[in-house]
Amino acid sequence: MIRSVLQTVLNNQALRDLILCGLIICLLHGAANHTCAEAAMKLGRFEVDATPPVGSPLAYDPMKAEGGKLSCRGVVLMPANQKPIVLVAIDWIGVGNDGYTQFRKAIAEAAGTDASRVAFHALHQHDAPRCDFSAEALLAKHGLPGEMFDVKFTHDVMKRLADGVKQAKEKGVPVTHVAHGQAAIKDVASNRRILGDDGKVRFTRWTATRDATVRAFPVGTIDPNLKLIAFWNGDKPVAALTYYACHPQSYYRTGQPSTDFPGIARNQRDKAMPGLLHVHFNGAGGNIGAGKWNDGAKKNRAILAGRVETGMK
Repeated sequence: MIRSVLQTVLNNQALRDLILCGLIICLLHGAANHTCAEAAMKLGRFEVDATPPVGSPLAYDPMKAEGGKLSCRGVVLMPANQKPIVLVAIDWIGVGNDGYTQFRKAIAEAAGTDASRVAFHALHQHDAPRCDFSAEALLAKHGLPGEMFDVKFTHDVMKRLADGVKQAKEKGVPVTHVAHGQAAIKDVASNRRILGDDGKVRFTRWTATRDATVRAFPVGTIDPNLKLIAFWNGDKPVAALTYYACHPQSYYRTGQPSTDFPGIARNQRDKAMPGLLHVHFNGAGGNIGAGKWNDGAKKNRAILAGRVETGMK
């Protein structure tokens, strides 16, 4: 059994990254709310625009017009006498295979660390690009280059991201305190798969579910809590990291890029606390979406964002 679990971990890059984040949280938890005469860690912040140009492929359709701004942001943690750790979140639907490898390699080189110490997360919004250089190579081989995503733009984001990480490392500030907390998010997450008495899937409750009967089923098994870790330099907050497990869709296929409701909530916290970088990560939300609370009406995006923002606050 133990051997099987270990093999699963070793074979799953995303799971290894999740465990890396967990180890970081445990490390920081031990130092939570303690002041050091001399900071044992520094932190650098970075953010770059990850919005593609008009005409670029989004998840399902070409981008027809400008819309919301997509962000790639994160922190460089620089523990004393250790190589930096970089945590990154991007407002894209996904970054996979060789795309994932190349992004982490570029970030690691910029930070002066190993790729194994870089966690690169996509928030999974659907009106957003994707990146997969392995798939791109196969498509190009069959005469379909650039069909899946804008390759030139992606390399540009990667370069600007690496530059941002390098500057963040150079401008790092001492971390004197680490704070942590959690809050229950009400009426956002719910199970997608509704099981029948035989244990098989009876209904799928999509992130926008128009059928009131399907919406009426119980919430199901979720983690209702949004978790937060905040880094402070004296009495000044420097960065806040939040984690919440839920698919981030309210509606999509608009032809315009969108951060959807988690990004709106995050951006509102940025505005509410100028000078504080807020980085949000999507938790393990495979069977979790907002379908119980969302019939697809566009007004629900702001409502869901407000509920998540309340939890962040």
